[in-house]
Amino acid sequence: MVFRMSPADPARHRVGVIEMVSTRVAWLHEKGLGVPEGIVETLAGQLGEPGWPVWVLECGEAVVGCTTTLDECPVWAFTAAEREQPAVFLVSTWTLPTDGARLGHVMARWALDHAARTGRLHVRRGAFHPALAEYYCGVQGWTLLREIERRGKTAYIMSRPAALQPDLAVRTEAISAG
Repeated sequence: MVFRMSPADPARHRVGVIEMVSTRVAWLHEKGLGVPEGIVETLAGQLGEPGWPVWVLECGEAVVGCTTTLDECPVWAFTAAEREQPAVFLVSTWTLPTDGARLGHVMARWALDHAARTGRLHVRRGAFHPALAEYYCGVQGWTLLREIERRGKTAYIMSRPAALQPDLAVRTEAISAG
């Protein structure tokens, strides 16, 4: 199965992102897990917004995932020395629920490859759910840097070194210049 990762185009991807995230939200509710209020509208509103480089993962014409890749890591989560190192910070990664496709893992590997190809040293991310942080570290190979209290919740701050992924079955569409 070959995937395509491309910068989100509101005209092309809005409906697909809304459908994919809505499906994930329903799946999370079925599992008894909480979801931020208004997340579907928030993510759809970020498509094409300056400062929010949302990328979508497609299989054929279907949007099966999305993530935002920031060039700066948040001050509250990373030390000054860490923020000086070129990195990609993954925000708000969402995938279509599947049986074993591991779409989040596909996007994480894409981020490692994308970061390496664009001169970054690290890919960083955070999570607010301990089971999610455990999955990222135990299954996907992230390193837990620290736990921080943030707005009354524990934030799990993680990092991985950027690295080319030569066997990655994801084509990347370049960002157009203008």
